[in-house]
Amino acid sequence: MPVVTLTTDWIQDDYYSGALKGKLITASPAVNIIDISSNIPSFNSARAAFVLKNSFTHFPAGSIHLICVNAEPGVEESILAIEYEGHFFIGNDNGIFGLIFRNQPSAVVELPFPEKPSGFSSLEVFVKAASRLANGEDISGLGKQRDGFNKSIPRRATIEEDVINGSVIYIDSYQNAITNITRELYERIGKGRQFEVALQSNHYKLKKINQTYNETSVGELLVLFNYLDLLEVAINKGNAAQLLGLDMNSVIRIRFFNK
Repeated sequence: MPVVTLTTDWIQDDYYSGALKGKLITASPAVNIIDISSNIPSFNSARAAFVLKNSFTHFPAGSIHLICVNAEPGVEESILAIEYEGHFFIGNDNGIFGLIFRNQPSAVVELPFPEKPSGFSSLEVFVKAASRLANGEDISGLGKQRDGFNKSIPRRATIEEDVINGSVIYIDSYQNAITNITRELYERIGKGRQFEVALQSNHYKLKKINQTYNETSVGELLVLFNYLDLLEVAINKGNAAQLLGLDMNSVIRIRFFNK
């Protein structure tokens, strides 16, 4: 049974979702539609990319992922179908694919656009391409081959002497603040040295990285490397981002000390 996932900036009960699902099932009755995330903040491609990047690998090979966030193409943009690591992605070529993919895709196809667009591209162009893929058509037959796509560059942590300068890139359901500081970067720069993690312009400082949340007492601040191997700021059984005033792009620093 073909799997089609939806990542959207529509509220859950908006008619957009119902219309798209109805049209898709009409075109491909056997398709299995799964919502990865609805109600992404409007036009927030960065958040949509983070969610999809860290979700799609858990779906079966051949899954078709519709990115219905900031989906209407601008004057210089197109709608693309892309094959990447055994999965298919359909979305607006507005830079979001560069935030999702680490490597070069197997195929990039520009999808034909209706002569009289309705302003609901995901209903027209997305569904037509997804249903054709779900029905077994090769991606190369969907449109014009492209060599590449527009690429937004993910915000990365920087290094300044003995300091890693990172930032918050995602706030999850528990108000944990996830940063762009990777475990690999921390270990490569730190080399086992003593350190401190500074938050909110040094207002909060921590000298330990937890393995689990429960190593710290309930209500206490902590940092750990999460499931994604990204440094996360949390409060055990609390809401770190809300209580500390952390938001997207808040700065997090790790300073290492030479003995």
